[in-house]
Amino acid sequence: QVQLVESGGGLVQPGGSLRLSCAASGRFFSIVNMGWYRQAAGKQRELVAIITSGDSTNYTDSVKGRFTISKDNAKSTVYLQMNSLSPEDTAAYYCNADLLMTDWSTANYWGQGTQVTVSS
Repeated sequence: QVQLVESGGGLVQPGGSLRLSCAASGRFFSIVNMGWYRQAAGKQRELVAIITSGDSTNYTDSVKGRFTISKDNAKSTVYLQMNSLSPEDTAAYYCNADLLMTDWSTANYWGQGTQVTVSS
């Protein structure tokens, strides 16, 4: 069974930084894409950043220049470095992965979410 386990959320002051991690474990062949989504209270879940197997990245406009997504293939882990955080970044952050399974099918998985709160 595949699991995505997130860590690194918490409370930070405006202007501060946090780094989120998401580790994929279980039986799969490789990672196709991994990304981070977030959902603020009363709002729809939105894509924050995504990284492909070829290391191409894409960011939502509101985080460009502040957030950086990266991955460690050996650890099957994706990171989200978040700098210059503002209260508008407060949300539950979810890891998402498209995985190539051992039977050559693809499957999509979600992590359980980690809360990021930006407040003074």
